[in-house]
Amino acid sequence: MYVQTGNLVFISGHIAKNADGSVNVGQLGKDKTTLDGQAAARAIAIDLMGTLQDACGGDLNRVKRIVKLMSLVNSTPDFTEQHLVTNGASELFGEVFGDAGKHARSAFGVAQIPRGACVEIEAIVEIA
Repeated sequence: MYVQTGNLVFISGHIAKNADGSVNVGQLGKDKTTLDGQAAARAIAIDLMGTLQDACGGDLNRVKRIVKLMSLVNSTPDFTEQHLVTNGASELFGEVFGDAGKHARSAFGVAQIPRGACVEIEAIVEIA
């Protein structure tokens, strides 16, 4: 789920899941609202932190900086709030890591995500 080179950890895309572990399927602008997408992105951030914790040998205190997030939002052609959806993840990283959680990011609207997920996010993280 990740690869490390030097002090950078590249975390593969994680898709949105429901509390029961099933895939959170849907399309923003059709059957999902921006708030639904933000909640999905926040849940993905929690999953990303689990993978990051594994990459850090169990110690999230090794995180020096969340460098970049890339967010893919399964959305209709007229949906334009991908950046607001991604805020769900960005805000959580800020809450958990403070200044080290501030990052660059990209948010894209896409026609489909594997397994019909509504959101997918990947991360690049600098660790000590």
